[in-house]
Amino acid sequence: MARIGKRYKAAAEAVRQAGSSDLASAIGVVKSNAKSKFDETVEIAVRLGVDPKHADQMVRGTVVLPHGTGKGVRVLVFTKGEKEKEGREAGADHVGCEDLIEKIQQGWLDFDRAIATPDVMGQVGRLGKILGPRGLMPNPKTGTVTFDVGRAVREFKGGKIEFRVEKAGIIHAPFGKASFTQNQLYDNAVTLLEALVRAKPASSKGRYVKGVAISSTMGPGVKVDLNTLSGLVKV
Repeated sequence: MARIGKRYKAAAEAVRQAGSSDLASAIGVVKSNAKSKFDETVEIAVRLGVDPKHADQMVRGTVVLPHGTGKGVRVLVFTKGEKEKEGREAGADHVGCEDLIEKIQQGWLDFDRAIATPDVMGQVGRLGKILGPRGLMPNPKTGTVTFDVGRAVREFKGGKIEFRVEKAGIIHAPFGKASFTQNQLYDNAVTLLEALVRAKPASSKGRYVKGVAISSTMGPGVKVDLNTLSGLVKV
């Protein structure tokens, strides 16, 4: 059985006493409980009123957080010709095509995001079984299959994140670090929630956002009172 530390128990008790909070207060509680020696990631979990088993209720998309994520993102670009220079100048960590495909087939995965130009997707498609399960496969729906390589690289380097609903109808997404100010985390959280609402499937009926919780890497989740979100986003 896993041992629960005194610090976590104290944080969990503080969360229990606080109960549900408005978004700003929840972020404040999470920040105050993030006392690890490293800079903890702050995440949001949103339970949606969708059934991901149905294709028309899949929720997936991307959003550029105004203050970034606080994490360096290693970007790889699959492309050829003049677009290689564009990718490098935009700050991509790895640029190429056949050479990168071969490295990945041999087990190399030293990157966080993959972008591809449409003309090489026929070759990149061979990596579907490797990149797909890891969420690294370029996809037009997330802006990672595009000829606008420079813009895509800069956006992901600058704080663009991808979100996708899980089988249980929940979306987990990072939106900053514990070292961020409360206002920075608040701005990022609102931007992310607005993006989730815009991604609501037409087939989703009833209440769309059914639960929201904020947590840090090593801390307990803090529930957000949905009634307090009505003035921020349409839940």
